[in-house]
Amino acid sequence: MSGAVKRAVLASLRWTSLRLRLVVVFAVVALTAAVSASGIAYWLNREAVLTRTQDSALGDFRQQMQNRAASLPLHPSQSELQITVDQMSQGKAGFTVLLIGERDEGKPIVATSDPDDFTFDDVPRRLREAVNDRQETVAGNSSPYHLYWQRIQLRGKPYLVGGTRIVGGGPTGYVLKSLDQEREDLNTLAWSLGIATALALVGSALLAQAASTTVLKPVRRLGEAARRLGEGKLDTRLRVSGTDELAELARTFNKTAESLEKKVADMSAREESSRRFVADMSHELRTPLTALTAVTEVLEDEIDNLDPMIAPAVNLVVSETRRLGYLVENLMEVTRFDAGTARLVLDDVDVADQVTACIDARAWLDAVDLDAERGQMARLDPRRLDVILANLIGNALKHGGSPVRVSVRPVGGELLIEVRDHGPGIPEDVLPHVFDRFYKASASRPRSEGSGLGLSIAMENAHIHGGDITAANSPDGDGAVFLLRLPLDPSAPKDETAGSAGPTGADTGDLDGPGPDSPSDTESPGRGEEGQR
Repeated sequence: MSGAVKRAVLASLRWTSLRLRLVVVFAVVALTAAVSASGIAYWLNREAVLTRTQDSALGDFRQQMQNRAASLPLHPSQSELQITVDQMSQGKAGFTVLLIGERDEGKPIVATSDPDDFTFDDVPRRLREAVNDRQETVAGNSSPYHLYWQRIQLRGKPYLVGGTRIVGGGPTGYVLKSLDQEREDLNTLAWSLGIATALALVGSALLAQAASTTVLKPVRRLGEAARRLGEGKLDTRLRVSGTDELAELARTFNKTAESLEKKVADMSAREESSRRFVADMSHELRTPLTALTAVTEVLEDEIDNLDPMIAPAVNLVVSETRRLGYLVENLMEVTRFDAGTARLVLDDVDVADQVTACIDARAWLDAVDLDAERGQMARLDPRRLDVILANLIGNALKHGGSPVRVSVRPVGGELLIEVRDHGPGIPEDVLPHVFDRFYKASASRPRSEGSGLGLSIAMENAHIHGGDITAANSPDGDGAVFLLRLPLDPSAPKDETAGSAGPTGADTGDLDGPGPDSPSDTESPGRGEEGQR
């Protein structure tokens, strides 16, 4: 059997496992009951048939021994013995008789009604010994000799052998009664009981099938309802009928679904309200921020002409105003992602040129080592790719260590961009949270120049392309590695056979990306997108 066929069979068994168990249990119970009843019936009938035949044959033989064998002389002749044997075997019992007498002292003579069917050698030795065993006559035993019998197999057929002696002297008699007819009757009974057992087994299987269908139908409905509930169809309800346990289970399911639907609706309403609040707040802040930015730019241009006592305050105002602007822009971008309104504007991009432009716009050329071949084309959103690169590279420059190396290579249907620094790496407890919003790796430094949203926004921009970003420490312990995976064409079917690429990346500490006083302040498509660790 092939592996596919085996899996199909096992899947089928799993799919009907409860039904199969019910059928098996019913079948085992029915089989046990039928076999037990048949065995008991067979044993009782067997004993009844054999006992009736045995009692009839032995009673007739005892009567013949009393009426005929007891009337023989103490030392009968061969002819007298033979005549008596023939007379005893002519009854309706249909048995064979063998008599043993003594012509003279110590000289036995034997007569049998059928020498070919029954001889003295056919009598079991233990039966002979029991028949010839003289017992002491006491109050509970008035006769020294008794009638004994034994069932034997002779020449492949069943027989009843019995024997006794004449009290006071006379021949010893043995009787042979065939039980072949009784065996045939018992075989017929066994076949009948076997057929009845098989019919009971089939009937139990059909009954189990019917019972399992009745029981499993509401269970299947419950499973289907649970599946729809898991798919987000929270208005799913079960029709309840009856008062049994399954009906109570359906009622419980309906109550649970109703409660879940209400809680999800409340959470969705609160989430939508929070999103709307953030969006409205960010939008409302843009107007005063525009005015503040214009004023701070004027102040920054005139800072050399200001009183030295006022200049630090002006620098602080300029820096914080710019940081507030970045934060508002990032909050608006996050709101667009949460609301599902962020859209890709795809274009055919030379990846090496795009990375170079991102680095050059922020004056990072001297601090970044780029390994990328020109001519590697990918269909991407240039602005969002610039946002991702600005955050990853700026994060590496700020919190890692120079030199920062950026390598670009296509693998299968994916574009892999690796950003590696040579800093202290990222603590293991920080790694799972580097892409969380507003996550601060160091509780002692809750405030940083960045907004704490940079890496989160970079991850969202990767996801909207159908890609991903991973972070890890370098295997050689020298710095952190961020690995960006993007499909070469987001609109094309994903290649499941695309190979995996090199080391995954990591980052460090309480890490926000390039701040307002860093080289990333240069005007560019990615301005305001910050890295975070």
